[in-house]
Amino acid sequence: MDLSIKSIGPRNLGFVLSDERSLSYDTVTVVAGSGKLQPGTLLGQITASKKWGPSPATGATGAETAKAVLAYAVDATSADVDVVVLARLGEVKKPYLVVDATVNDATKLAAKYAQLVAANIIPR
Repeated sequence: MDLSIKSIGPRNLGFVLSDERSLSYDTVTVVAGSGKLQPGTLLGQITASKKWGPSPATGATGAETAKAVLAYAVDATSADVDVVVLARLGEVKKPYLVVDATVNDATKLAAKYAQLVAANIIPR
């Protein structure tokens, strides 16, 4: 019998502190090539395609502005995937948010939190 402790990783919607039910959520398309994404991943919208991807610290595609939080785990490695996101009117738990690897210091993280606040998503 294996009694070792194992981590299950981020849980679907585990990052949500409060929401306004159906008013808070939208369905969007995550662009192919985004890889395997965990619940709580910060997403931005790519201006040219209107699809969504992980929100990097900088860039010029539009995705660099975090506007939503991924609700459920998804694999968008080889194909576009329709997903549910927390898009507005919610509070989220900071420790449960997943940021792009380029968001690698306190200043960049604070900028991501400010972007969420602009979308009426409050990190706590």
